[in-house]
Amino acid sequence: MDHAQAQSQDLFDVLVVGAGPAGLMAAEQAARAGIRVAVAEAMPSPARKFLMAGKSGLNLTKAEDPDAFLQHFDAIAPLKPILSEFGPAEVIGFAEGLGLKVFTGSTGRVFPTHMKASPLLRAWLARLDALGVTLLRHHRWIGPLTTHAQHLFDTPKGKVTLTAEALILALGGASWARLGSDGAWHTPVAAAGVPIIPVQASNVGMQRAWSDHMQPFFGQPVKNVELTVSGQKSRSEFVITQSGVEGGAIYTLGRMLRQTPMAQIDFAPQLSIRVLRDMISNRKPKDSLSNFLRKSVKLDATKRAVLFELTRPIPSDAEGLVVAIKAAPLQVSGPRPIDEAISTAGGVSWDALTPELMLRDLPSVFCAGEMLDWDAPTGGYLITACLATGRWAGRAAADYISAKALA
Repeated sequence: MDHAQAQSQDLFDVLVVGAGPAGLMAAEQAARAGIRVAVAEAMPSPARKFLMAGKSGLNLTKAEDPDAFLQHFDAIAPLKPILSEFGPAEVIGFAEGLGLKVFTGSTGRVFPTHMKASPLLRAWLARLDALGVTLLRHHRWIGPLTTHAQHLFDTPKGKVTLTAEALILALGGASWARLGSDGAWHTPVAAAGVPIIPVQASNVGMQRAWSDHMQPFFGQPVKNVELTVSGQKSRSEFVITQSGVEGGAIYTLGRMLRQTPMAQIDFAPQLSIRVLRDMISNRKPKDSLSNFLRKSVKLDATKRAVLFELTRPIPSDAEGLVVAIKAAPLQVSGPRPIDEAISTAGGVSWDALTPELMLRDLPSVFCAGEMLDWDAPTGGYLITACLATGRWAGRAAADYISAKALA
């Protein structure tokens, strides 16, 4: 039910702020408890960042062991019970329950067969409508954050007050402001005394100055490489950009790169050091280095360009060449601006929350999604955690309403 239908119905049991995956999941779980639920969204339409993320293929989750899955969140203890109840298998079941068929790729990433986010969102909104959830578009929450049941919003018709016994904040991180994830919630939340861990760009490109020789390769992927940062490895690919590097391998190691801005690139992870050393030793005298790297080591033009860029002058001795190919130094100078980031690290401190994701000092106020202080790479981890924390907060809010009614 949209805003136009809700003018005379501004009293709710649970009010969810933010119509991304976390907010919609929180609303669904609360509505399933048979209580009155509304979702307030600042933008004209819900889940804009979710739709944008799905344009190149909606990666719903990663099919892997739950303990391995959790490690990608830097083993944040409060997330363990939440993701144990709603992890990769449950996300797949959720999508299939909305009528979507999914498949698991060779890397374990799970996608809808149609790849896009829009069919899932349409089916989900229809389900929420059938559950009686009210969707309030163009409603920007402006605080203040209190335990009082009155909640203030900015709308095209001016400021309005909505009444709800429980408030669930699912306001996202602080990236992609044009899609609604602008971090404006920090001001009213911090004003209420809630500790917020400073946000940082996550899943974002890293900056590096390239020589003019690299210009023809801007936008080209560097495939089948292994990056290592402080002992952590990522075997994937990255893309050369005008300002540096971006892509899956960079995002996976982003947390480490923010601390130690130096990676080593193995351009031939399929070859052991011993095999590579033998190949170099048996190289024909008349075979140029570029031809040898192309034909024997199987480095394409883009890989060769990056290798020569990072190891100038390229070593002429066999051992030096082995090191260059297996551990070329990639120095970066920090992340790109936060508004270019897919997600952000930091947010509401876990110390401020109960195990139910309710603010300790503000009973009746719950938090979910990317506004919590967790950091994870792309590859299905982000969406899964948003869905899982939204589900957890929605159920907890419903339980809070039920307990209050019985008191």
